Amino acid sequence: MLPLFDTHAHLNSKDFQDNVAEVVARSRDAGVVGIGVIGIDLATSRRAVELASEYPDYLHAVIGIQPNTVAESSPEDFAEIEKLVNSPGVRGIGETGLDCYWDDTPIDQQQTAFDQHIDLAVRSKLPMVIHMRESGELIVDQLARQEHLPAAVMHSFTGDWELAERCLEMGLMISFAGMVTFKKSDDLREVAKRVPEDRLLIETDSPYLSPEPLRGKRPNEPARVEHVLKCLADVRNVPTRQLAEATTANARRFFQLG
Repeated sequence: MLPLFDTHAHLNSKDFQDNVAEVVARSRDAGVVGIGVIGIDLATSRRAVELASEYPDYLHAVIGIQPNTVAESSPEDFAEIEKLVNSPGVRGIGETGLDCYWDDTPIDQQQTAFDQHIDLAVRSKLPMVIHMRESGELIVDQLARQEHLPAAVMHSFTGDWELAERCLEMGLMISFAGMVTFKKSDDLREVAKRVPEDRLLIETDSPYLSPEPLRGKRPNEPARVEHVLKCLADVRNVPTRQLAEATTANARRFFQLG
């Protein structure tokens, strides 16, 4: 089997509240050796920590308040996120970032929250997971204004090569999800072809973005990350095992897993 690492999954969401054990078993059977479980608010961040405790060295918690949930959160929620940082199994801060597609949170509030997460990641020496939706330029501009930057990944990257270059120049990792497999995603595949191998990550963004040939079949789950890997290996014209081993090594380095 290929060694696979799904760096971004929401196993802490309602879609998986009754079947995490089965989903984890299927992911192990598919060769997945690790999964990043990503928080979007205080409740899901706490659940990510719980899951990391239940599946040590396999599920890895990333805690934070996603831009679309910032407006409904409170200052006390972020204070609790800060307290969770030292919990066993916490390997990252996020997901954070900016979203210009939905209007759940005014952009100025999103930017303030993004700064808070950047600061927390720097202070905690943990990597940061960045959400981007029609907001790539605003994100890199905000990152460029920082005095210090943590290690970070642009998750489910959807930008063009110019944006990717700016991210790479800042030292960011770039992760691709199921969208890169879609039949009309030729431009995104061209970007994926050019990202240096040591800066590349793969993900499912479960339960969303099921990859081809399973597009539209929800919930997506970590076992399906194999389809993302094989798509990237194909467009990059490299052996699937080589890319699987490289992206898994990248994920272990990113999450500071040794």
